[in-house]
Amino acid sequence: MNSTLHEKFRPEIGIHFDSLDEAWKFWVDYGGKIGFGVRKHYFNKTKKTGLITSYVYVCCKEGVRKQDKRDVLPLNPRLETRTNCKVRMRIKHVDGKYTVDEFIEDHNHPLHLQETVHMLASQRKITEVQAHEIDLAEDAGLKQKSTFQLMSRHAEGREGLGYTRIYSKNYLRSKRQRSMVYGEAGCLMRYFQNQLSKNPSFYHANQMDMEEQIPHIARIVHIDRLLSSQASTIIEER
Repeated sequence: MNSTLHEKFRPEIGIHFDSLDEAWKFWVDYGGKIGFGVRKHYFNKTKKTGLITSYVYVCCKEGVRKQDKRDVLPLNPRLETRTNCKVRMRIKHVDGKYTVDEFIEDHNHPLHLQETVHMLASQRKITEVQAHEIDLAEDAGLKQKSTFQLMSRHAEGREGLGYTRIYSKNYLRSKRQRSMVYGEAGCLMRYFQNQLSKNPSFYHANQMDMEEQIPHIARIVHIDRLLSSQASTIIEER
């Protein structure tokens, strides 16, 4: 990244933000322009009013992973992703605004290229317009893969889309889970749960397709009665 663009987006000591949301958005955008993931570290607040007096935003590679106390010798240990990076921005509440009073910018790890920044967790986001387009594509019967490829071409590449295919899949999954609460499938699932609470031998199962829809729902009612009737039939035959 050239120095001119870096200076344009670089946090400066003394700049003000009207809210915590504005400060966080600034830090996320800065991370995207430079090429690193970001996350929230910790904050301080007053006990009386609950007002947040300071907040610290850091690089996603800040700190080191603590040892898992549940398993001293894990069979498949996760790869270390943190490098104890010291990059951070701290803001303090002063005169009704949040002011940057500390900024450390030197990373101890390679930065992402702009072509891969969209893969960072902090940079993945689906706008309201994109969510509407995904909903329209699903209503039209397009597959998730085809929808993602179409929108990627429309954005002139995946890096301009702002999210990954998995993120799109998770969005649709969450949407379906919310709709199941009030839809026909939701009514059936609540009915099955109610029957199961009344009769522990009641059994139901549902099958999901590749698009995570529910094309088939099967139920077996009162297995104990079925087994009892079969047993009595055997006794009578004897």
